Amino acid sequence: MRHYEIVVLIHPDQSDQVPAMIKRYKNLVSEAGCKIHREEDWGRRQLTHTISKAHKAHYILMNIECTKDILDELVSAFRFNDAVLRHLIIKRDYPITESSIIAKENLSNEDESLDSETSNSDQADNEKNHISRDKSTEDKDESTEDKDKSTEDKDKSTEDKDESTEDKDESNDEGG
Repeated sequence: MRHYEIVVLIHPDQSDQVPAMIKRYKNLVSEAGCKIHREEDWGRRQLTHTISKAHKAHYILMNIECTKDILDELVSAFRFNDAVLRHLIIKRDYPITESSIIAKENLSNEDESLDSETSNSDQADNEKNHISRDKSTEDKDESTEDKDKSTEDKDKSTEDKDESTEDKDESNDEGG
């Protein structure tokens, strides 16, 4: 048996059928006594040029060990499936079982998105704390302003009393 690496591009409108298609291809390979060394679903990715008026495609990568007959059956299944835009089969000298670079990127992107979601929630908490601090500061400012106003009112009333006292003193001086 020989080792092959297979990449299949599936039309983006058929993305919901991808798991069933993968299962069908895996069953075809495994029922014949062949091995699947690696299977990766890369998801929807941008195409460099349009294929059948599609700008994106759902990518699948499989590394298998099979006979020529099984490979021919797979190629036939790819050709007669309208959802398959393109397929590429490369003969390999040995089985490849480690994750591909794209799969590693996808995992790191998912980790980053989880980290960003966590940091976004932390940021939201910080904003809430900042807002509550702002409100408490505003409350303190308002109370300070109220105290200042009451102090000003007291000062005005004191000034008014002083003026009225001066007026009384002047009237007493004139009258006496």
